Amino acid sequence: MAEAAEHSAEHSTEPRALKPALLKGLRLRCPNCGQGKLLHSYLKVNDTCGHCGQELFHQRADDGPAYLTILIVGHLLGFVLHISYVYLRPEPLTLALILSAVTAGGALLMLPRMKGLVVAYQWAKRMHGF
Repeated sequence: MAEAAEHSAEHSTEPRALKPALLKGLRLRCPNCGQGKLLHSYLKVNDTCGHCGQELFHQRADDGPAYLTILIVGHLLGFVLHISYVYLRPEPLTLALILSAVTAGGALLMLPRMKGLVVAYQWAKRMHGF
């Protein structure tokens, strides 16, 4: 009987809380329990949560995280360009190196978090088999 209740809860159509799931995804944690790791390498999603057993292999993030990363890093780059040019007045090569470092560092930090955000969104909205 407990298995039937567990199985029906798993396939329920009740809405899942979006905001907590997104915050868990940004922290690279399971959107269901918030305890297990979401990724097992830089961008590879675990098949299941190691803590609660939530299946995560259904996700299809595709290019979404990359687009979000470009959008956010690109906007932040505008502020860095303005601040560095107004306050530092660097040589063109120095400015290019500063912007390149900020771009590469920002993209490398943001990409896994954006992947976690997209997977958590899909989980909360029951997309792609969740």
